Amino acid sequence: MNRLGDQHGRRINAGVLARCCSWEAVQRKLPFLCWLPNYSLQCLQLDIIAGFTVGLTVVPQALAYAEVAGLPVEFGLYSSFVGCFIYCLLGTAKDVTLGPTAIMSLLVAVYTAGDKSLAILLAFLSGCIQLVMGLFNFGFLLDFISHPVIKAFTSAAAVTIGFSQVKNLLGLKDIPRQFVLQVYETFHKLPSTRLGDAILGFLCIGFLLVLKWMKDNFPRTYRGMPRCYRCSYIIIWMTTTARNAIVVVAAGLVAYSFEVMGLSPFVLTGKTAEGLPRFHLPPFSETAGNRTVPFREMAQNIGAGIIIIPLMGVLESVAIARAFASQNNYRINTNQELLAIGLTNILGSFLSSYPVTGSFGRTALNSQTGVCTPAGGILTGFLVLLSLGYLTPLFYYIPKAALAAVIICAVAPVFDLRICKDLWKVKRIDLLPFLATFLLSFWEIQYGIIIGIVISLIIVCIPVARPQIKVIDTGGLNMMIMSGLSFPAMEYLRDTIHKSAFEVSPPRSVNLDFSHVNVLDFTIVTGLGELIHEFQCQGLSLSFSGLQPEVLQILLAADLNGFKHLQSMGSGGQYEEGSTEPLLHNAIKTYS
Repeated sequence: MNRLGDQHGRRINAGVLARCCSWEAVQRKLPFLCWLPNYSLQCLQLDIIAGFTVGLTVVPQALAYAEVAGLPVEFGLYSSFVGCFIYCLLGTAKDVTLGPTAIMSLLVAVYTAGDKSLAILLAFLSGCIQLVMGLFNFGFLLDFISHPVIKAFTSAAAVTIGFSQVKNLLGLKDIPRQFVLQVYETFHKLPSTRLGDAILGFLCIGFLLVLKWMKDNFPRTYRGMPRCYRCSYIIIWMTTTARNAIVVVAAGLVAYSFEVMGLSPFVLTGKTAEGLPRFHLPPFSETAGNRTVPFREMAQNIGAGIIIIPLMGVLESVAIARAFASQNNYRINTNQELLAIGLTNILGSFLSSYPVTGSFGRTALNSQTGVCTPAGGILTGFLVLLSLGYLTPLFYYIPKAALAAVIICAVAPVFDLRICKDLWKVKRIDLLPFLATFLLSFWEIQYGIIIGIVISLIIVCIPVARPQIKVIDTGGLNMMIMSGLSFPAMEYLRDTIHKSAFEVSPPRSVNLDFSHVNVLDFTIVTGLGELIHEFQCQGLSLSFSGLQPEVLQILLAADLNGFKHLQSMGSGGQYEEGSTEPLLHNAIKTYS
């Protein structure tokens, strides 16, 4: 007998191993194996165009986002290339690009205060958490963060990021990071504005807005269009698409010209580290002054960011992937996306990267240029590496006002309060988590997100704790429960029954119609047993009808003393044992 059991166990283990090592399982974990066999020359051409176009955008944005994170500008580039290669192998969305974003950079600034070691360590810890979430299929946790909370956070982040760049736009110094103090000090120091920075910054913003308007409104090509018009369209499309790079390069040339003449009207980026980042372990300790800060103290300094940043990174990336998968008619694997972003952050931390996530703007650009597969990111990654290897000495002359203009124009479209109008029309109570998240995010970002999630969960739990109950009175009292019953609803159910049956004269028996109930838990079953006992003490009966098989099985298993299940309808319109028909009624009172 034992031998047969051992053989059966070995067969089961062999079957599990075969499923885990099957070609389909390997393809699920390495999605590039799905599209690579069908890769064509046309796909290669489109991926090269998309990769080159995104590369022209990612370099200036990476420099600007490093400023938002409070880190040297080269850290933006350090964070921009690892995801291009990892996502090509592990990603399930053809359009998504991973790298530094405005919102993630703001969060890094909040939780690391510009400390390079903390930022790199945070990338490693975030990646570990995201990787574990992917391995254990915890992607469903993202479903508990509602859309109003996400929109409120992103809108508040857009305001915070945009206003944080006003100091660079105007050349102001010594402006604190806390938002309220930042607003006060910025207006207080307006008389100290540097004229050169202000003029250059506003000119850059104007130039970016004009190019964006041209991109959005320029007529599309069509069959039969003369070749000269097509060439003009391509030139204008490339110019408007690479507008960030053009602005940064032009501003740098202007600044260099003034420097050659011995003038310094702009605040410049200054000296940056040259060359590619060195591959090394993330800093699990750091030296501050004359003491060594251990890992535990570094983790304490990061605080809630260890949880907030990986969750927000995953949320932003998965939301973008889902949006473009829906738009372009393909499906993604949420848990595989977690693995891709987690591994990107872990490996990136070995190359001095701070936490990254999916970028909406660059993903949209990737999609618009017709990218076919994630392979387009390979060229983007090589362009970033090329910039690090050969262009870093030129970053010295980039004015901070130009980078500020790039950031402000990038985050401005994210600010969107039109959702308030939609929430008012659809479900006004959803304005509560939206407003709470939006307003509290200006104080502390983590509090805004946490309070918004808590309020959303409370709104979800209200129907669970206060189920709809229809009281039907036709001489006999019938109470119809309109949903499943879970433990938070027990006291409300008890109070409703007491009010309808015991607080009237004379007290009355009750039938509970469970036609719509398909869920019970132990607390509910125990409470129903206590109610049956209370009715018996009053000389009345509490009966049940419409019980679904699984619910009836639970109640029978509980062996409740005095439990009565009515199954058939008698001649007087009342339930008898064996009835499954609902009670006819004249008046209905709803408790909710």
